[in-house]
Amino acid sequence: MKKHAIIPIFIPHRGCPHDCVFCNQRKITAHGASVSAEDIARTVDDYMSTLSAMKLETIELSFFGGSFTGLPLKEQSAFLAIARAYKEQGVIEKIHLSTRPDYISVPILDNLKSYGVDVIELGVQSFADPVLRASGRGHDAACIYESCALIKEYGFTLGLQLMIGLPGDTEEFDLFSARETAALKPQLARLYPTVVIRDTRLYEMMEAGLYVPLTEEEAVRRTAAMYRILTEAGINVIRVGLKSSDIMTDERNTAGTFHPAFRQLVEGLIAREDLCTQIDALLAGAGTKNATADDGDGRDERIVIALISNEKSRANLFGHRSENRRFFSRHYPQVTFRFLRDCQAGLKLADGKYLAIRM
Repeated sequence: MKKHAIIPIFIPHRGCPHDCVFCNQRKITAHGASVSAEDIARTVDDYMSTLSAMKLETIELSFFGGSFTGLPLKEQSAFLAIARAYKEQGVIEKIHLSTRPDYISVPILDNLKSYGVDVIELGVQSFADPVLRASGRGHDAACIYESCALIKEYGFTLGLQLMIGLPGDTEEFDLFSARETAALKPQLARLYPTVVIRDTRLYEMMEAGLYVPLTEEEAVRRTAAMYRILTEAGINVIRVGLKSSDIMTDERNTAGTFHPAFRQLVEGLIAREDLCTQIDALLAGAGTKNATADDGDGRDERIVIALISNEKSRANLFGHRSENRRFFSRHYPQVTFRFLRDCQAGLKLADGKYLAIRM
């Protein structure tokens, strides 16, 4: 059952005078109109008409789509006053916002603290200065470290967002960014492969041959490696890839660089790599010759391995559109695989004919 819900408030291209090469906020958020304090109250009331009937542990009011702390302080305060009122009434539990590393300062954090803000996410994108410069970010990596230190000093929950495959990026830079993120120990992280959007400088660079997007395979591979670094450091990766609702997904707008199931591609690859390590160990170990069964089609007896999953991990076991099943069949032609649910495993394994791997 769902335990956490977010009430999103989109602030398109508000509070950010920068024009990063990848950014066209009008298309990223698909919300072009300005937001008023009254709009926020109306959005919360609309969401709560459904959420109030659900047994949720946490409801967050989250400001997305722009650099919130780049707004005039008076406007920030007007928005936050409404959020704080809902929090004091017990309608929501947390206030969550996203911004840029160079829009963090002591006065800004003092103001956020006074209104009960809980979570601050920074759009870091990269810790590599060459990538930040090539992407037109307008700040260097030193700014990121300083802002993270201040946010943690104030006791906010810290989240960091990274992008993969920006101009000037390399696999080494991406892994460096993941390791630096892990060292800073944020509680939350998001990983976004670069999506090329029309009416951006990045699109123009691509059209001129000055930028080549990562292939889907390379983007998935790099992101999976970064995901491992972050999760092994105990960081909750709350998003991998953009949601369809975050972007106008027409291929003409995204130059074919958007995949709606990107997280599943990444988690499916990680599951496949982990399972291959275990399968290889089983096949190399003693006793595999006893784990055989007749396929029933007249062929010689083959090694049989049961891959066991619960319902939550079953999608990653199979992979996106059963990609992992096909991979295992091609990569291990000497093995017959049985894909079992936990509830089936006891009965199926009782005769000792199967080797078993649990996800």
